[in-house]
Amino acid sequence: ICRKARRLAGRQAELCQAEPEVVAELARGARLGVRECQFQFRFRRWNCSSHSKAFGRILQQDIRETAFVFAITAAGASHAVTQACSMGELLQCGCQPPGPAGSPDSSAAWEWGGCGDDVDFGDEKSRLFMDAQYKRGHGDIRALVQLHNNEAGRLAVRSHTRTECKCHGLSGSCMLRTCWRKLPPFREVGAWLLERFHGASRVMGTNDGKALLPAVRTLKPPGRADLLYAADSPDFCAPNRRTGSPGTRGRACNSSAPDLSGCDLLCCGRGHRQESVQLEENCLCRFHWCCVVQCHRCRVSKELSLC
Repeated sequence: ICRKARRLAGRQAELCQAEPEVVAELARGARLGVRECQFQFRFRRWNCSSHSKAFGRILQQDIRETAFVFAITAAGASHAVTQACSMGELLQCGCQPPGPAGSPDSSAAWEWGGCGDDVDFGDEKSRLFMDAQYKRGHGDIRALVQLHNNEAGRLAVRSHTRTECKCHGLSGSCMLRTCWRKLPPFREVGAWLLERFHGASRVMGTNDGKALLPAVRTLKPPGRADLLYAADSPDFCAPNRRTGSPGTRGRACNSSAPDLSGCDLLCCGRGHRQESVQLEENCLCRFHWCCVVQCHRCRVSKELSLC
C-alpha cells in the first residue's frame, strides 16, 4: 500500500514506514467504509460507485455526499484498527484498559474484565492517517469541513460502543458481573451516519478562514456529530464528467415504490423499461456434518425495471 501510494508524505509516510501493518488495517477499514456507503446509498441516484475515476471527482467537491464518504471511511478506519487490536492481530495494542467508561446499570456487583475494544487506539491511528493531508492547508475551508466530517465519523463509532457483561455465580445467579466495552456492528454506524447525512448542515468560512459558520445565520451552529458541506450537490440524473455524476441510465428501480428507489425519482422522470434477465443463485443447499454447506447453482429468470 505504502509503495504504491507515491503521494503519501509527512505523517502518512512516517506511519507507513513505522507501522505498515496498522496502515494495512486502516486501508481495510476505508474499504469497509466504501462498501457501507454503497449499501446505504444503494437506492440513491448516486450510489457511491467507486469503480471509476468519477469517484475521485465526487471527492473533490464539498457536497453532502462527500461529507458522508469521508465520515464513513474515517469511521471504518477506526473500527478496523480497534477490531484488529482486540483480535490480537496488531502488536502495538491489545484490550482496552479497565475503566469507568459507561458503568452497567444494575444493583449486582460488577467489575471490568474480558477484552474491551480499545477505541482510543483506533481513533488515534485513524486521526493520524486520515486527517494528515487536510492539516497542511491552514485557513482552507475545505480542509476544515473534511476534518470535521472525519471526526464525526469516528464519533459515530465511539458513541455506539456498548457495555457487554457476563454473569458469574451459582446457577447463574449473577452475584458478580464481568463487563467490557464492545464495538457496535458497522451497519449500525452506517445507519446512524445516514441520518446525519439527511440532516447535514451547510456552512461557510469566517473571514479569517479559521472557523465555520452556518450558511443560514438564523440556524444554530452544527454540533460535533453533524455532517457539514459547503456546496449544493448536482442532481446526478445525467452523466457529467466535470462533477463525476455517472447518471442513472440502466439502473434497476422499483416500479411500485414511491420513495428514492422508485422509478419516478431514480430515473428522474425519464421513464423505465422492463427487462427479463437470467441470474444464477444458490439453491438446494444441504448441511453436511461437520461443518460444510453445499449448494447447487440454479438459473432463475427475473423481471427488472431499468431506467
